Amino acid sequence: MIPQPPPTALDKIFTARVTVGAVDDYGQTRAGHRRIVSILGGRLSQGIDAEVLAGGADWQIVHTDGTIEIDTRYSARTDNGELLHVRTRGMRTGSPGVLEALLAGESVPASDYYFRLVVTIETAAPTLAYLQNSLLVGAAARGADDVVYDAYRVR
Repeated sequence: MIPQPPPTALDKIFTARVTVGAVDDYGQTRAGHRRIVSILGGRLSQGIDAEVLAGGADWQIVHTDGTIEIDTRYSARTDNGELLHVRTRGMRTGSPGVLEALLAGESVPASDYYFRLVVTIETAAPTLAYLQNSLLVGAAARGADDVVYDAYRVR
C-alpha cells in the first residue's frame, strides 16, 4: 500500500507589523549585493499579541534581476512578558518598475509583486512552544516604513 499524505490547511497564527529603518546598502560583497535594514519595533496581533523589540534586522541579498532574499531576525515580547525569537526567510520579487517603486518608498499593491516567507519561532513560553515544531509560512507586503505579514501554521 502506498502511503497517502494527510490533507493540509493553513491556520492563521498572527499578523506582524514590523517598523523598519533606512536601507544600508553595502554594495557587492563576497556573498552578493548586500543590504541591511534595521528593525525599529512593531507589533504582532490577531492571534499572538506581542511588541516587536528594536534591535533586529533584515540581512538581504539583492540579485541582478532585483529579487531580494529576505533573512530577518528579531525579538518580540508578549503582553505576558514571554519572549519570542522570530526569524523569517523568503523572497520579494516583481517587475523592475515595481521593485524600484518599493525601494523609493512608494505605495504599491501587494498583488503587484511576490513577497513570501518561511517563519521560525523560538520560545520558552509553554503556550507557544508548539510553534517551534511547526512549519509557518507568511504572505507579506512592504510599505514605506514597515513590513506587514500574516503568518500561518501548515496543518
